[in-house]
Parts: sequence; C-alpha cells; structure tokens
Amino acid sequence: MTHPRSLVPTVPAGLAVALAEESPYAVAVSGGVDSLTLAAAVGALGADLLCVHATSPAVPAEATARTRLLASARGWPLRVVDAGEFADPRYRANGLDRCYHCKSHLYDAVARVAPGRVILSGTNRDDLCDVRPGLRAAGERGVRHPFVEAGLDKAAVRALAAALGLGAVATLPAAPCLSSRVEIGLRVDAADLALAHTIERMVRARLTPRTVRCRVRRTGLVVELDTATLDALDADARRALIAAVRMRAPGRPVALAPYIMGGAVLTRQMAAE
Repeated sequence: MTHPRSLVPTVPAGLAVALAEESPYAVAVSGGVDSLTLAAAVGALGADLLCVHATSPAVPAEATARTRLLASARGWPLRVVDAGEFADPRYRANGLDRCYHCKSHLYDAVARVAPGRVILSGTNRDDLCDVRPGLRAAGERGVRHPFVEAGLDKAAVRALAAALGLGAVATLPAAPCLSSRVEIGLRVDAADLALAHTIERMVRARLTPRTVRCRVRRTGLVVELDTATLDALDADARRALIAAVRMRAPGRPVALAPYIMGGAVLTRQMAAE
C-alpha cells in the first residue's frame, strides 16, 4: 500500500523531504542499522524501492541473513550481488584507500543491477566525523545520503528504526566491514577476516561488551574492548579471555586494549601477555 508522505508520522519531515523528489531508488543495504532503517523509511514513504546487498568475505553471514529476513518480512525487492572487490589487488593491498576501492565496486555493482535508479546509502551525520574514503567513491557516482541531507545522526537513526518497528535492528552495535580489522598495509585475507569475526562473536557471548574489535596486526591479534568492559576485567578474567582467543588462533600473540575508532590504521606497541 502506498502512503502519502504527509501521512507517515514516523518518518522525520527532513527525511521525507530528502526522499520526495527522486524515484525509483536502489538502497545499498549492508545489513546494519543505518541501511536497513533507510530501506524501511523509503518503503514507509511508498517510494519505488529496490534493496541491493553485496556479499563477500568482509560481510558477516548474519548481516546477509538479517537482510534477507527483513526484506522478506517487509516485502522489499532484494538483489544479492558479489561486488567483486576481493578480485581487485588494490583492495587486497589494504592501503589507506581500501574503502574507496570497496565502495567503488559496491556502487558499480548496484548500478549494474539497478539501472536508472538513484542509489542511496545509509551514511548518517556522525559518519562525516570519521575518515571515510568511501564517501569519495559515492560522490563520484552520484550516490545520495538522505540521513546526512536530513541532518540525522546515529541516535536519530536508531530512534527511527524503533519507530518503524524494526525491533532489535534499532540496537544493533556498529559493525564496520570486517576488512577494517586488518592493520593498514597488511594484505586482506579472507581467513583472517573469518578469524576476527569468530573471535568477536566469542567475546560478545562471554562478556556482552558495548564494543569489541579483533584487530589483525603484524605483531599478532589485539582484542579491543570499550573502556567500561575492559576495566571491569580483573587479572584472572583477562588471562582467561586471552587464553580463549589463543585457542582459536594458535601460535598468534594476543593482547587486550581499549577500543579506539580506526584502530586498524594506528600502530601501537603490543602488550602481549
């Protein structure tokens, strides 16, 4: 059923305005809170919507499953594609421009399966505070960021997700692509990404931290935790956690550290135990 935009109270006026002029749309859906909420908002406004989700070793399987489940439940047309970034040696080289090459492949893949559609991303205002080479790729391809245009930050996106009835999606932790775990300059390897993801899932199950990242570095693995979670661990708990990580990564040095945004870019002395 198509709803007039003026009759959709859950969608902020600024976002409705941002989505009022151009259609049909192709929403690049990663499976995270931002892109799923954007798809839900476009759907609530009755616009012509196609969701496009790219799979790769850098995308957790649960993100793909979540996207398929929600698209089916909401009746969103969905195309699942392989953007092909792992075939690009520039991406695998993992330089500071890795995200640029990733997003270039993504948006080119979306354009191929959704010709004539305006491509939308779930980038929000808070994302502009971080280093995001992918925004350059988006700009070169005319990709629009409705949340940015409407001035919505992450908190506003989460509130909108709840208002749109997305349930647990509204509280999903931030989940940058798995390649962001690899120290800049180290080649991106699918096995390393799978290992980092496995370790993060294990840590979440043990500690339910607000934030966890398993960084893959030249010197070994660093499990970064939000300060509150890390500070709450006594010496025995830290040793037990490190031992659990080592069981999944035999032969690799393991350390714990406070979470730092963009930690894969930074070089830090590793305090392995």
